[in-house]
Amino acid sequence: MKENDIKEAEKKRERNARLIAEVEASNKFALAKKEEQKQREKDEEMIIVRYNQDKQAREAAKAEEERRIAEEKEKEVARLREMQEKAADRQSEIDALRAKRAFEEGERQERRKEQLAKEKAIRVANELEVARKKQFNERETMMAQQAKAERDDFLRVIERQKEEELKERQLEEEKRLALKGHSGVIR
Repeated sequence: MKENDIKEAEKKRERNARLIAEVEASNKFALAKKEEQKQREKDEEMIIVRYNQDKQAREAAKAEEERRIAEEKEKEVARLREMQEKAADRQSEIDALRAKRAFEEGERQERRKEQLAKEKAIRVANELEVARKKQFNERETMMAQQAKAERDDFLRVIERQKEEELKERQLEEEKRLALKGHSGVIR
């Protein structure tokens, strides 16, 4: 009985050791999977961050180009204004009024641009947050572009159909008028 107890205790220890080894192996496997998932999420987040950085850079370049064009336009307006002021004294009041209006319009445009820039910055920040949470912003953008392209194609087809229907109606009207004229001649 004592020997049987010893053997049973030995078997129990072996079973426990096996179970512990299995649990450790399972834990290692789960940890490896978790690390792999964490790395994948980090990679996806980096892709999204890079995409948004590129997008911000493109938008900044576009805003800079728009600002440069606006400056060139303002310079051209100023040059024309000087020429007009030299043209005749009686035009001076009109030129001053035009300059005032151009300045006010420039200020309005500048305020509009600043407002748009603020809204754009808020929108970009929101997009970055949404992208970090959902991690599929790029796919969504692609689908939106595809939908827009399909919608544009659809609108072009409808426009073409409208034009063809208009042409057909015009042709029918011309035929009707020709027949009416012909029947008048025959009468």
